[in-house]
Amino acid sequence: MKTRSVRRTRRMLQLAGAGAAALMALSACSSSSGSSDATSDKTSGRSNSASPKLSGDITVFAAASLKESFTTLGKQFEKQHPGTKVSFNFGGSDTLAASITGGAPADVFAAASPKTMAIVTDKKDAAGIPATFVRNQLEIATLPGNPDKLASLKDLTKSGLKVVLCDKTVPCGAAAQKALDAAKLKLTPVSYEQDVKAALNKVELKEADAAVVYKTDVKSAGGKVEGVEFPESAKAINDYPIVLLKNAPNAQTAKAFIALVQSAEGQKVLSEAGFLKP
Repeated sequence: MKTRSVRRTRRMLQLAGAGAAALMALSACSSSSGSSDATSDKTSGRSNSASPKLSGDITVFAAASLKESFTTLGKQFEKQHPGTKVSFNFGGSDTLAASITGGAPADVFAAASPKTMAIVTDKKDAAGIPATFVRNQLEIATLPGNPDKLASLKDLTKSGLKVVLCDKTVPCGAAAQKALDAAKLKLTPVSYEQDVKAALNKVELKEADAAVVYKTDVKSAGGKVEGVEFPESAKAINDYPIVLLKNAPNAQTAKAFIALVQSAEGQKVLSEAGFLKP
């Protein structure tokens, strides 16, 4: 009787152990299946949120002082996104703004001052709020070797000196006037130019002895001109805003270009060109 009872107890323990093992196996399968489903959902989510491939052309209207750096960024963008093409229209910000409000097709506008950007935003031609992406400071551009020994803004008022300024409606001209006012100086240039590159070109061609332009333009000119800093320039620093335009023909690709400009990669290119951080 005692032996039979012991056997019965052993059998019951074996059955209980088998049942527990089965339950554990079922639990493991359920957990594995749930994990697999979750992984599938995550993978699916990543797939759905992946950025669509960019394609097509975009046209960027940009201040003349951005020519070298934006051209570089345009090439980088096209390389990063095969099938895209970035075309530029560089010029005086006021002229570009007038073209945009007049209906010229464009995707992006990068101005050299908030005032000229306001021409576009006031007409409701921007798709969002402009963002400042760089700043720029003025410098005197003179002939190589600085033959006229220019050392200050006041030196530009020397008799017989041929000085060129940007037109007052252009950001570089407005900034120059602001600097002159800060120094309490009056200057009559031999000509007013419609954009900063035109002003710089006068010095490069030796048609003028000096011009008030941006530091970035002096740097891009290399040895063709020599730069002279002046303290009043700190009171006339221009903010550069950029915005997607409301009627952009290729808004998706245009947004990606703006993102590149604002990225660390874009800021590196702009910084190397002499622009200041926003």
